[in-house]
Amino acid sequence: MQKRPLLAIALAATTAIALAGCSSGASGDDAKVRVVASTNVYGDIATTIAGDAVDVTSLMKDPAQDPHSFEASAQSQLAVSKADILIENGGGYDDFMDTLRTGAKNDSATVLNVVDLSGKKPVDGELNEHVWYDIPTIGKLTDALVTALSKADPAQKTTFEKNAGAFTAKLDALGKRTAELKTRYAGEGVAITEPVPLYLLEAIGLENRTPEKFSEAIEGGNDVSPVVLQETLRLFSGHRVKLLAYNEQTSGPETEKVLAAAKQADIPVVPVTETLPSGKDYTSWMNANLDAVAAALAK
Repeated sequence: MQKRPLLAIALAATTAIALAGCSSGASGDDAKVRVVASTNVYGDIATTIAGDAVDVTSLMKDPAQDPHSFEASAQSQLAVSKADILIENGGGYDDFMDTLRTGAKNDSATVLNVVDLSGKKPVDGELNEHVWYDIPTIGKLTDALVTALSKADPAQKTTFEKNAGAFTAKLDALGKRTAELKTRYAGEGVAITEPVPLYLLEAIGLENRTPEKFSEAIEGGNDVSPVVLQETLRLFSGHRVKLLAYNEQTSGPETEKVLAAAKQADIPVVPVTETLPSGKDYTSWMNANLDAVAAALAK
């Protein structure tokens, strides 16, 4: 889907000066492979697979921050300039990565674009770019990371493959959980404020009944028309949905009205985020999401 701009990068002459000043004091082991990920979701996955053999930097990592307000810095460009492997979401979600790479003149890094790896295509002209909520896509990223890491550091290939095997087993367990939930709840209606968790909800067989124009407006940072807002609110007053998946990293007057309507109708609210919460790794985060969805559906 068309994403509102995540940042405005002011990396002109002043950044070049700052970059030069930062480079001499940069930390890190020069012998280690350097991975830079656009978000801490992908950074965590890289760390899980690579272990201590790699330096991983995540650019978006504050769970309290609206990801759409993220602003890259000279330090971000410095990290990108030294990266051996870059992990970007793609699909218009984090275009700043390409801007940073161009500014850093780093043409040698291996770039892993997760939307490209996913094979997801636009439906009716719209692409849901939140592919980190799609478990099979993370499996594809895992394979691509093992290949890229092993090429960058062949001596650690066995370690990368072993770690990836353990991680893949956890992904398989997540897949089994979603399949089990699907046998029980397929066809149930849900509402969303944004399509952030939609791949996970669809894997369970849940039906998104939110008016498309509502979630498109929220994701694009635009006003929701009164007609569309009322149509959305009736989902709760009419008890047409079993839960509301609410992106707690972004909020506004319309989403707050939707949240209030869900609570008033005693519809369970499942908070979701775009970046990895503190104290979680990828699989524990997704398991927590499934726990919350299962609890809501059971009510």
